[in-house]
Amino acid sequence: MPSIQILTDNDKKISVKLKGVSLLYANALRRICLNGIPIFAIDTVDMIENSSVLADEGISHTLGMVPLKTEANESDESNSRVMLVLDSGNTEVVKTVTTAELESKDQVVKPISKQIPIAHLAPGQRIKLEAYARLGRGTEHAKWNSANISVLTNTDKDDEYILTVETTGSLEPKQIILSGIEELSKRLEEFKETLVNLEEK
Repeated sequence: MPSIQILTDNDKKISVKLKGVSLLYANALRRICLNGIPIFAIDTVDMIENSSVLADEGISHTLGMVPLKTEANESDESNSRVMLVLDSGNTEVVKTVTTAELESKDQVVKPISKQIPIAHLAPGQRIKLEAYARLGRGTEHAKWNSANISVLTNTDKDDEYILTVETTGSLEPKQIILSGIEELSKRLEEFKETLVNLEEK
């Protein structure tokens, strides 16, 4: 009978032993944990003012790669959109703009850290923008990856594997595993229904 045993678990990484499963199932779960779980990432940026030396596209790319906290039960990619705003103000000294100045309109969806640098400003320079985050999957772009690392290791038994997942910070490591199992079960059920419908035709 399939089972799962937690070997190590902290706020950044989790290792579990999968028992009674095939290599195909274990590897499918590994891939889903890496890039198959919906999380939030900034996808659109409306630049209101940018007098820095960085191009608008460069700032937009940096913002897109900032990990955002995501609710574990978020799943409807079509209806989920969150606005974040940034206004560095006018500075009289050299300044580093960080995610501490990126204000989210959602209580949950916000940068995982306030210390991530976005741009350096010289005296008199300013960045003001509105950014929009949406749910997506890493299969679309790496900024939606739910894990930095998702590795499967063999054991001395044919039906036991060790899965190690390191989170980007958007979701808790344990939640990535749980969501991965739910997502894989959902996909298998959809595949089963497709086969049944084909047989009935």
